[in-house]
Amino acid sequence: MPAVPGAHEAAATARFRQDLSARSPSFYLGLSMDTIAPLWLWLTFVACVLAALFVDFVVLRKQGAHEVSVKEALNWSLVWVAASFAFNGLFWWAVAQDHGSDLANTRALEFLTGYLIEKSLAVDNIFVFLMIFTYFAVPPAYQKRVLMIGIIGAIVLRTIMILAGGWLLQQFHWILYLFGAFLLLTGIKMWWAAGQEPDMENNPALRLLRRLMPVSRQLDGEKFFTVENGRRIATPLLLVIALVGLTDVIFAVDSIPAIFAITTDPFIVLTSNIFAILGLRAMYFLLAAVATKFHLLSYGLAVILAFIGTKMMLIDVVKIPVLASLGVVVAILAITMVWSLRTAPRLPMRQEASSDPGR
Repeated sequence: MPAVPGAHEAAATARFRQDLSARSPSFYLGLSMDTIAPLWLWLTFVACVLAALFVDFVVLRKQGAHEVSVKEALNWSLVWVAASFAFNGLFWWAVAQDHGSDLANTRALEFLTGYLIEKSLAVDNIFVFLMIFTYFAVPPAYQKRVLMIGIIGAIVLRTIMILAGGWLLQQFHWILYLFGAFLLLTGIKMWWAAGQEPDMENNPALRLLRRLMPVSRQLDGEKFFTVENGRRIATPLLLVIALVGLTDVIFAVDSIPAIFAITTDPFIVLTSNIFAILGLRAMYFLLAAVATKFHLLSYGLAVILAFIGTKMMLIDVVKIPVLASLGVVVAILAITMVWSLRTAPRLPMRQEASSDPGR
């Protein structure tokens, strides 16, 4: 039977388009990284992040400098969580179309576990941010813009770190053991340091920044620079942004390897990490109001890091299912939070109010 003219060309074109859509951005960057996500899903993720940042900036400019209420923070937190779950649903559908539902269930569970780990470890970031804002006496109305700029910096730096880490793991498997040992030691160190207030006055990063640039004694609204005695100098708000960015980089060294213990797919590591970071600002204002109630949470985070580090070092000996890892993380967080609530110190004002029946 004679071949239909153009049939071979059409089939070849279809195969080429299918292969093109299945390739990840690492192919075009010349990097050897295995990922299950097709190119269109990478582009969808980038579009989602840009859209989220655009909406955030529009809302920020429209509202202006104002103190974020607990209700507003809660609403935005729910929006970011819903967006993350919606993207995970899209990710599940994309994997199921090409590889079946069983593999899609596993990959979606890896995303959820990585997202939860990053969310839980971000709590420690929030406590440090709160300490920085308190030390510099930054009004709540100005904190929103600082955190927004910090989130953008975190997205850029973490993307670079995750793609570099994914490439290194593909080339050198033994780096997993180094990551595991680092996380285990970090967990032990965090346990012993839990409950201790860092000394901001003798912080080496702060002392270095003050030495490199002249800084005014007082804030000048939301400005990062001001003029004193005819000279342009930085305001304390610029130091705050620098410290917030540095803090995120330091904590990213812990959280990124922790997610690599769950999956080595750079797409899952990156997307779960970034979606957790997008909700960091709303999460800060939500937890800042109840920070004293979760005073034992650092101990739980230390145990989580130690567990993940041990899991990573034993990855070629003992295979711990993703669902089991998720269960351990949720259980540790739940126990620590309940324990914190039961032993939380009461605020003096509430004690006075309860002791005075005339109020």
